[in-house]
Amino acid sequence: MDVAAAHGTGADLPARTAAAVAAGNLAARLSKAAGGGGGIIGGRVTLALDPQALGRLCRDRTVALVTGTNGKTTTTMMLARAMSVLEPVATNHSGANMPDGLVAALSTDQAAPLAVLEIDENYLPKISDAVQPAVIVLLNLSRDQMDRVGEVRHTERNLRAAIARLRDTTIVANCDDVLVTSAAIDADSTVWVSAGGNWRGDSTSCPRCGMRVHTEAADDAATGLGVDWHCDCGFRRPRPAWVVRGGHLTTPTGEDVQLKLRLPGSANEADAALALAAATHLNVPFLPALERIRTITGVGGRYTTVSRNGRVTRLLLAKNPAGWAETFPLLREDSDRPVIIAVNGREADGRDLSWLWDVPFELLRGRNTVVATGERSADLAVRLTYAGIQHSHVPDPYDAVDSVAAGAVELVANYTAFRDLKSGLSDAS
Repeated sequence: MDVAAAHGTGADLPARTAAAVAAGNLAARLSKAAGGGGGIIGGRVTLALDPQALGRLCRDRTVALVTGTNGKTTTTMMLARAMSVLEPVATNHSGANMPDGLVAALSTDQAAPLAVLEIDENYLPKISDAVQPAVIVLLNLSRDQMDRVGEVRHTERNLRAAIARLRDTTIVANCDDVLVTSAAIDADSTVWVSAGGNWRGDSTSCPRCGMRVHTEAADDAATGLGVDWHCDCGFRRPRPAWVVRGGHLTTPTGEDVQLKLRLPGSANEADAALALAAATHLNVPFLPALERIRTITGVGGRYTTVSRNGRVTRLLLAKNPAGWAETFPLLREDSDRPVIIAVNGREADGRDLSWLWDVPFELLRGRNTVVATGERSADLAVRLTYAGIQHSHVPDPYDAVDSVAAGAVELVANYTAFRDLKSGLSDAS
């Protein structure tokens, strides 16, 4: 796609939208002056005054949307960095991924001709209808906060219907994920990426017919290294144009490139592959895009280390079973490091913590020190007991950090626990 052909300032707004944006930006400034965050309230005010503001703010811009259960914020940052090779990019880098957050981000950067927006997967149908994006990056789909958003297969069906309605939109999708493939396969235009993934608990049956999905090892050029899958109904894994494995990315031309990311783990390599596939589809030169992605050292405090009373703590985020499946390999780097697990159960986390029983905590057996902490640490302690994990139970997270031996510490937290600890430990360091 020729991005230059879609060039626009994004600033020539209808009078009602311009007035709504001005009011929203004023509300955001007042909120910040009063000590608040400012971002969300500005978008809410704008949408209250002009419900069509999102579509109008995206008019004349080239828009890429990024969605999925895990990895949205990281991939959005990667794609925005890559797209910045061409021109300035408006993006919701704070992770506010519902309509008010998107409007707030676009309102504060009206002149940028490009937009890369992280979207909550349950809002994608409504947002994609309004925005008509050039590209949608579809990362993965798994169960998450079922008390809030429901069954993941319901989400897949909604995404499938929304994508089928779109024209002139290319879907960049992870073909190793059965549910993602089902949502994307009927699109007018697709770019398939073999991005892997360590969680298959939601893809044992076919989303098209309900029968068993068969999986087998794949190690040839046609399928890409990893796991191939198919159903007897004929639904099967598409042939990928891009393949990422073990830090190496194979491009559509067959070139093998070392990613050399500064972010750890296979999940970040998968996100980078999907971001690069989307960026090159939008005519960003591959090597400059990769160089921009390589500059990323952290995403919203993830993977950063903070010091407290002689403990150097690395902060990791794991919100659901699929997120934990990608986190366990990072914890294997040094089995002597204490592992602290912090779990809350607020509305933003999902109050239903039954997902704890889907996480294979048994992989932590043999660790010298495991600590359960957070507002729902008692639930976590029960799960660890059934997993046969020797652990201590320290409800206060700061006391939990102080309870372990001085030195390197791994702290894995779900959403609100991570948010609070990121701020609290940084202030204390």
